[in-house]
Amino acid sequence: MTVFGFHASHEQIHPAKLLAAVIHAERAGFDAAMSSDHFSPWSARQGQSGFAWSWLGAALQATNLPFGVVNAPGQRYHPAIIAQAIGTLGAMYPGRFWAALGTGEASNEHITGDGWPRKDVRNARLRECVDVIRALLAGEEVSHDGLVRVDRAKLWTRPERPPALIGAAVSVATARWCAEWADGLITVNAPADHLRQMIDAYRDAGGRGPLHLQAHVSWAPDQAEAEAIAYDQWRSNVFAPPVCWDLEMTEHFDAVSADVPLEKVASTVHVSADLGRHVGWLEEYLALGFDQIALHHVGQEQRAFIDTFGAEVLPKLRTPA
Repeated sequence: MTVFGFHASHEQIHPAKLLAAVIHAERAGFDAAMSSDHFSPWSARQGQSGFAWSWLGAALQATNLPFGVVNAPGQRYHPAIIAQAIGTLGAMYPGRFWAALGTGEASNEHITGDGWPRKDVRNARLRECVDVIRALLAGEEVSHDGLVRVDRAKLWTRPERPPALIGAAVSVATARWCAEWADGLITVNAPADHLRQMIDAYRDAGGRGPLHLQAHVSWAPDQAEAEAIAYDQWRSNVFAPPVCWDLEMTEHFDAVSADVPLEKVASTVHVSADLGRHVGWLEEYLALGFDQIALHHVGQEQRAFIDTFGAEVLPKLRTPA
């Protein structure tokens, strides 16, 4: 049966409020949670960006939910540090933690002052990071000289079983590439045909493990309110790669999204006051075979969404047709 999770969006919500929200989501019937990992928000209107790894320890302690995080090792984070973070959470909360690894966005990584590499270089850097992280989680001492450098690193605290390393992808080509190294695949909502091509590419290339989806939704009791929430909070997030990968500052995203029409936002976020429509959208993803779907209500206030979806949407999705 598909697991339905709550997405914790650090870019939009103060970490204390986000912790209260994920505790409430567990009580409301959500099965799991996942977390973003940003240094800055996508828009000044979002206005937050807490440190995910501090928060994850608190959230795992405060709930019984399994958690994942989407991380980009290689520039802002040294892979040995990410291996240590994964290993510590895995040791403290066995079987409850996974990490999705991707190539990242300049909006988070530019803070190091290093240049932002081409996508092919970022892919190669990520592949090196994955190998370093896996070797460290396996207990090896690692030295490596390449796009990332490691000198005689060893993890002294490790879980008995290494947490899954999931591949993050938004294109068919990247999904196929992730099959070489990942323990599963994660992507975001997109047209069903595109998602089916990604899944087929991943599986046909030998990709193993679960399929994860992050689904952006905007719900309110009133349609105009649902639209206003999505437009205010998510219109800076409608741009396809490479734009979303390469812009550096919140003011850049706010400038390019100043005249984005609502229809463009609605092509990225499922916007509706009608819970039946949300059920229908999510049923399409169920039919594609996703093992976990994390729901991201793009508003900053989460409680009404959690209560309503927990009571009226998730039960319908869990009931066989």
